Amino acid sequence: MSYDPGALDAALAAAVGDDSALIADLRIAFMESAARQVDLLARARCDANWALAAWRLKGLAASFGLMTLMALADEAAEAAPGDPRILRRLRSALAALERDIPHS
Repeated sequence: MSYDPGALDAALAAAVGDDSALIADLRIAFMESAARQVDLLARARCDANWALAAWRLKGLAASFGLMTLMALADEAAEAAPGDPRILRRLRSALAALERDIPHS
């Protein structure tokens, strides 16, 4: 799967225009929220909590047009709680997005 950080940048720019400080703040908020949902997945011990975190992650990814992350969240929703394979893939996807975000 490929990761498209450009979709995140495009969605943020469409929402706030050329305000680079606001775009940077929104990137941080997105990454923190996505990481929080992955953390909730890692700590989920029941199907309901696992599915809820996966759906929230999917919704967050959809808000920014991140199709790969949406697909991974869909896979997570279908996986068993605590599935280490999907957790690794989700963490890898977030790390790839983080690497591609310019830091000031």
